[in-house]
Parts: sequence; C-alpha cells; structure tokens
Amino acid sequence: MDCTGILLVGGAGQRFGGAKALASVGEETLGERAWSLLGACTERIAVGKRADGLELPFPLLDDGTEVRAPLAGLVAGLRAAGSEVSVVIPVDMPNLDESDLLALVAACADAAVPPSGPLPGAYRRSALPVLERRLAQGRLTLRAALAELEVRVVPLDPSHLLNVNEPSDLRALT
Repeated sequence: MDCTGILLVGGAGQRFGGAKALASVGEETLGERAWSLLGACTERIAVGKRADGLELPFPLLDDGTEVRAPLAGLVAGLRAAGSEVSVVIPVDMPNLDESDLLALVAACADAAVPPSGPLPGAYRRSALPVLERRLAQGRLTLRAALAELEVRVVPLDPSHLLNVNEPSDLRALT
C-alpha cells in the first residue's frame, strides 16, 4: 500500500496503569500488533516520547514537544513521512485490520476518518499547515482541527474501533 504508516505510541499510561504499547494481548504487545499491521504500508514510523523510556522492538521518533496529545505525534509523523498520504493509528486499537487502512487511504482528501472521530485516520501532507498551526497555538484537539480540513468520512466496522482504555478492555480481547 503506497502510504506511510504512522503509529502513535502514546505515553507512559498513568490512567491505564502502564504503557499501553507494552501491554500484552495474547502472544504479542499492543505495540507489536499495531506495528505489524502497518507493515502493509510503504514505510512505518512510530512516534512518541523518548523520555518515556519505553523498550519497544521498533525505532521511535520523538515528537519533539512537551505536549501530550495525539496532534503532536501526528505532526511529527507527517513531517517525517516519505509518502503523500499517511495512515495514522493509535497503539490502543488492536482490532484494526488492513482493509480499514486501505479504505481510509483510498478515501483521503486532506483527511479520511471513521464516523467516530479523527483516529484512526488517513492524512495527506496538505493537512500539515493547519495541524502545525493548531499545535503552535496550543489548540490540541485533533477532532476540532478536522473542521479546517477537507475530510471524508469512511464507515468502518465499529468492532474494529475498540479502544483499549483499561486493563479490563485487554482481558476482553484474549
């Protein structure tokens, strides 16, 4: 698939009780599962905070900010991406599959997102100026940034959009 896959690794996971990327689901971690899924893309970039000291089995691009928001990771990932279109997934959506990524990339205007919101999503390089401006202004809500972009809404299977927010969500997967 001709796109860059961007994995938003997230933080140390105070609310979750540990780093979600390192949480196990079956024989793999959430980070490994997401990284493997993005193997369908031309290139992959994982973005997070090196200061979190997560021992990941793939390289991590530091987002270069003090901000704890998906917008910071998205901006860093789009800046580093070699492709015109990037598909962006958070580490805590373990049910996504390759068909979801393909649908988002195929539909991408400035962005393509499911009805539920901005992640997962596909983002074109043309979205970067709006996202960079909002980040610089401290306007960190990615959902609000979509109002300034040409966005296509892509229906995805709601069960694929399960978000792991608590350890009990992980237990439900295994």
